[in-house]
Amino acid sequence: MAKLTSSAGVVAASSLIIICCCCVLVVVHAGQPAAAAADDDGVFERTVFELVNAAIRGNATVDGDPRVGPALIRLLFHDCWVNGCDGSVLLDETPADGTRTEKTAAKSIGLAGFDLIDTIKSRLAAAASCADILAFAARDAATVLSGGRIRYAVRRGRGDSVSSSAAAADAALPGPDGNSSAFAFLEEAFAARGFDKGDLAALSGAHAVGVSHLPSFADRLPPSVAAAYQINGTYQRALVARQQTTTMEMMPAATTTMMNNVRDMDPAFRAASSYSGVGVDTSATGALDNSYYTANLQNMVLLKSDWELTQDDDTLARLVAYRDDAARWAHDFGDAMERLSSLRPPAGARLEIRDNCRFTNMSPGRAVVHALTSFLRKRYHQISCLLNSFIEGLM
Repeated sequence: MAKLTSSAGVVAASSLIIICCCCVLVVVHAGQPAAAAADDDGVFERTVFELVNAAIRGNATVDGDPRVGPALIRLLFHDCWVNGCDGSVLLDETPADGTRTEKTAAKSIGLAGFDLIDTIKSRLAAAASCADILAFAARDAATVLSGGRIRYAVRRGRGDSVSSSAAAADAALPGPDGNSSAFAFLEEAFAARGFDKGDLAALSGAHAVGVSHLPSFADRLPPSVAAAYQINGTYQRALVARQQTTTMEMMPAATTTMMNNVRDMDPAFRAASSYSGVGVDTSATGALDNSYYTANLQNMVLLKSDWELTQDDDTLARLVAYRDDAARWAHDFGDAMERLSSLRPPAGARLEIRDNCRFTNMSPGRAVVHALTSFLRKRYHQISCLLNSFIEGLM
């Protein structure tokens, strides 16, 4: 029996040595810049735009994915709305918060675009903060999706946060739970960040593109919601029918999505909803334009927070104005996005320029310990099973 214990000890020690070596290699590699520094603002802006444009539209070497654009715009909102524009939404884990970072918050369901931010960071290396990359990427996504109609200025100079909290994100962001979608909550949250009701109406126009995941709009599907005139009844029935179809296809609720804009649904769905596309280019699928306001004023919106905008007289008047004047909306949206991109972290917040947008920077010694601890925590079960199997084989 002593022999078996000794053998298991050798295996455990060997495994630990291998793990430690792997962790050191990972840390050393992560500290090396992926490309030469790009200090010139012109190089920075061209690089971000080229990669964002290629990701959305595609080029000779890559296929485009229109979903990337809305994802980047939403990612910026989630970042800047929680303690300012500091790249905290990009973190996978931090020493202080562990893995319960903003991207794991309940209200962050469906966040995407992280891989593209990583790609841009690898091209620009140490010269670019992750928060700056995200701010410029979202701006360029808005420009591409709007066909050049939305343009606004963004300046560099943001730092990257070393902390990120899922609880902070769930407390700050609008959502279907509790009162966080109520107009009073929205108005107060916007005012606290220097935005008025007009800005709220303008920024909500981003819902002309992208998708929502089922947990974000499940509260809109019960018949009682239509009975209370909080959603168009024919639109709701079309949503329920489509949802039942996806359920029959065994789609998990967390991955089930609907297009934010009824304009972007297929013709059969639009017909079933009795959607009126008067004044809307229904062929412009995925275009960031003022078509959201046409949908909202027909009470055909997925999110309760969108419907809430119609319950305030001043905001309702702004919705009508934006529906009727696309140029005014594009201008106001760009202006609000520029100010959103300039929200600062709290005074005294610790900032850095991250080497990797998903992790904070640390001293080499601390990084080895942190990487080893993280690796062991995630792999403990696998290692235990491996050792148990080995011991059982010897017995």
